[in-house]
Amino acid sequence: MSNLNLHRKDYPHILLINPWIDDFAAYDFWAKPLGLLTIAGILRMHGFKLTYIDCLDRFHPQITNTVNPGKFGKGHYLKRKIPKPEKLRDVPRTYSRYGIPEALVQKALRESPRPDAVLVTSLMTYWYPGVFALIKIIREIMPEVPILLGGIYATLCYDHAVEHAGADWVLSGESEAEVVEILERLTGFASGRRFLHDDLDTYPYPALDLQHAIAYIPILTGRGCPFHCAYCASGFLNRQFRRRSPEHVVEEIAYWHKKHAVKDFAFYDDALLIDADSHIMPILEGVIRRGISVRFHTPNALHIRPLSKQIARLLFRAGFKTIRLGLETAFFKNRQSLDSKVGPSEFEQSVSYLKEAGFGGESIGAYLLFGLPGQDIGQLEASIKIVRACGVKPVLAQYSPIPHTALWGDAVKASRYDLASDPIFHNNSIFACQKEPFSWEKISYLKKLTQPEGDSC
Repeated sequence: MSNLNLHRKDYPHILLINPWIDDFAAYDFWAKPLGLLTIAGILRMHGFKLTYIDCLDRFHPQITNTVNPGKFGKGHYLKRKIPKPEKLRDVPRTYSRYGIPEALVQKALRESPRPDAVLVTSLMTYWYPGVFALIKIIREIMPEVPILLGGIYATLCYDHAVEHAGADWVLSGESEAEVVEILERLTGFASGRRFLHDDLDTYPYPALDLQHAIAYIPILTGRGCPFHCAYCASGFLNRQFRRRSPEHVVEEIAYWHKKHAVKDFAFYDDALLIDADSHIMPILEGVIRRGISVRFHTPNALHIRPLSKQIARLLFRAGFKTIRLGLETAFFKNRQSLDSKVGPSEFEQSVSYLKEAGFGGESIGAYLLFGLPGQDIGQLEASIKIVRACGVKPVLAQYSPIPHTALWGDAVKASRYDLASDPIFHNNSIFACQKEPFSWEKISYLKKLTQPEGDSC
């Protein structure tokens, strides 16, 4: 462990690492470790020296010729087949490690200036094997350097991470201030607080410039969500719903576009359209007024109810190219047990507003949850047909059972696995909340149903 030196004069060096993904499938669908890179921006603002290793780097100089770029900055990760976790041996799918080869990570660790600490993030709970593999390698190469682990897995499965990950600290929830405090104690470096936890406008931009290339920028205009959907952990991960000012958001978009020539921006918000008059509308008007010519995408889905004609027109004028709507199901009887964010006829109305604004059906998709505990497959089939009949692409969103959500108890009862025993069973690719074994036939049948056959909305 690093020795505390209260009289330290030099600037501490912090190594930040985004781990591999170990899974049956993975794709860079505008996916960046925004929390880790936000912390990187904060540390840099406070005077820390940084090194960043991205195990998922699609643009690493030694692999870029082997990975084809995708549309709008998305793309495939490099991957190699690895042994399947023993507990998932019943799933007839190939398991892979997604990201750059281990040898390149080991080389980067050996060539890095000796850090005072290593920060490792974590995303999906069931991706923890890639996190553990990374921490093991760090320990082998830098045995004396303290390791801090944070992120989604560390928050949702805190006890599991403390017991098994091998990190010196496991941080839960929004931990920017805690990270700075721990690093100050470790290094004896008094940086002085330069941001306010509750004022997101005081946060620096995420340090996305640490990447080898910037194919797109994730934009987060706020944290948390006012809804409490039974399948979502947003309220546990972010206990407060708070937002940046529209001006601050527009300035960030202009910065990345002007300084780094970025064309594609993906909104990460869980509630982008809520209180639209004071939030998203001023943002879009600011983009339009300043003549910022970029492409916007909404992989986290837009709430349907607040999507008005005026908002639809602004989305189109501002340059939105990928619209995803959070429909989840087209059936509304007893829906309150799932969520309360959309009602009958509101989906069809929102689609008509988007099409009137100029969006083609190829730009609009509607998420439908697949794999819920006790789900009626007949209702899912009918939901797919309803969405498709509107000339909108049905997008099957495979449900992942998530601890600390209202649906967790039902998921545990419905699963053929012991969900509470190991986060590996949270994997959305295995359809854990059904008693029968994994079936390619069922998946293929449902995916075939999503193919378009006309437009009647």
